[in-house]
Amino acid sequence: MAKTEAAEKIVQFPKAERRSSSTERIWGSAVLSHRYTGIPSILIQGQQRLGVNALQMNILVQLLDYWREPERKPFPTKKQIAQRIGVTAKTIQNNARLLGEAGLVKREMRKTASGDWNSNVYHPNGLVERVQKMEADFAEARNKRRQAKQFAETPAGLRSKNDRG
Repeated sequence: MAKTEAAEKIVQFPKAERRSSSTERIWGSAVLSHRYTGIPSILIQGQQRLGVNALQMNILVQLLDYWREPERKPFPTKKQIAQRIGVTAKTIQNNARLLGEAGLVKREMRKTASGDWNSNVYHPNGLVERVQKMEADFAEARNKRRQAKQFAETPAGLRSKNDRG
């Protein structure tokens, strides 16, 4: 078979149109081209349950913004976080210590090759574990809401005896 015959038999399929994500539809591709950070809703909704105040939550969000790969924990300087939030580096240090005492973020102090102190590495493993443990409660609450909705939408005469109470 000649090359032209083989080329004639190749069928070109139309390229599938790329559908933008809901996040892209909300913020726009230009905004998202500068990266974005995924924050689980359970973390946001469970802030008080975690015992985290507004400043500490902001620090956690900043740390999560620096965390790109699971294996490579974030290591921003206190000054970088402080500038983003508009507080002093000492405020970041004190609140990072409190987050550590709460078991949410472990700070690992590092030194440079010349022996100078470098930025800390922050291990948010405790935060991840606590949010993962809270998921079961959130799932149970979601199921109860679904059941309540289904109960409310079912005519009284069609409800099972168990549902009638």
